[in-house]
Amino acid sequence: MEKVKLNNGIDIPWVGLGVFRLEDNKEAERVIKTALSVGYRHIDTAMYYHNEEAVGKAIKNSGIPREDIFVTTKMWNSDQRSGKVKEAFETSLKKLDLDYIDLYLVHWPVEGKFIETWKKFEEIYKTGKVKAIGVSNFKQYHLEALAKESTITPAVNQIELHPYLVQENDLSYCKKAGIRVEAWSPFAANQTGLFDEKALTDLADKYSKSPAQIILRWDYQRGVVTIPKSANEKRMVENLDIFDFSLNDDEIKSINLLDKNLRIGPDPDHVDF
Repeated sequence: MEKVKLNNGIDIPWVGLGVFRLEDNKEAERVIKTALSVGYRHIDTAMYYHNEEAVGKAIKNSGIPREDIFVTTKMWNSDQRSGKVKEAFETSLKKLDLDYIDLYLVHWPVEGKFIETWKKFEEIYKTGKVKAIGVSNFKQYHLEALAKESTITPAVNQIELHPYLVQENDLSYCKKAGIRVEAWSPFAANQTGLFDEKALTDLADKYSKSPAQIILRWDYQRGVVTIPKSANEKRMVENLDIFDFSLNDDEIKSINLLDKNLRIGPDPDHVDF
């Protein structure tokens, strides 16, 4: 598994397993156990996913040293609004049953709260119980507001990003700011026929890869970490197999041209949940 350094020097695997909507703990544990067995070393969960306990159990039962597995979780909006930031972190740590978390994220930029929340994240970081802190679903103006009030730059900004939502402006800003972009829903949940796009199927034929692998390679070459979700072992293996070919500049551009500014998830401008 190839890794990339975050802005504080720690390594994060380029491809991880997303576990959103795996709320049945037994199923979640089975899926994560399978993922670890086929080579995944990066698991992305959240308080809101209700499966942190399953993640922790799967890691403990895997036989893989804890330090070899990168674990991300996120703080939910209700904890921002209540101001119980440190309590939320300790709850996640307890549910995961881990001594530390590799990456802790502010799940959404709750208006009027996210700067105060980030200051408490900085305090949590200084305890050593988390190796890196970051944000999720932040747009450029959120990050600019944060930069004016913070002493630590977020290590990661995890955002919805796929060929129908290329996010070129926010990606460019994050690169300049030293923030690693991570893509959630890199396949747009394939609810929109993304895998049938000719730009992707032609490249899949050319490189003897799947459209999913073409998308993950496109992300990788743009400097984007990805967390595709799959409960299927064959697809899990496939999603890791993206490091033996390379897209040229014109091919990257052809995928960029699929952009529709189409979101399948909420718009961060309207966090009312």
